[in-house]
Amino acid sequence: MKIDYTRTLLTAALSGKLDSVPFERDAVFNVEVPVSCPGVPPEALRPRDTWTDSAAYDLQSRKLARMFAENFQSFGADADAAIGKAGPNA
Repeated sequence: MKIDYTRTLLTAALSGKLDSVPFERDAVFNVEVPVSCPGVPPEALRPRDTWTDSAAYDLQSRKLARMFAENFQSFGADADAAIGKAGPNA
């Protein structure tokens, strides 16, 4: 994602511009993503749509989710179980 889009999203979130926008849950990363944001193309909000090979995206996103889950295990003893459940679905 372009840094300008990231900045625009952050500014929109902090200024309340996303308060009335619908969100969709990303099935792999388990986060709520706005379906629109002023100044950000809709496809940038759906990373899978930016890949020419959606199967390759699916493989890479699941790999990243597994890496996150494996890394989180090193903190498991010190973290509340709810935090782990809020992470990616590896």
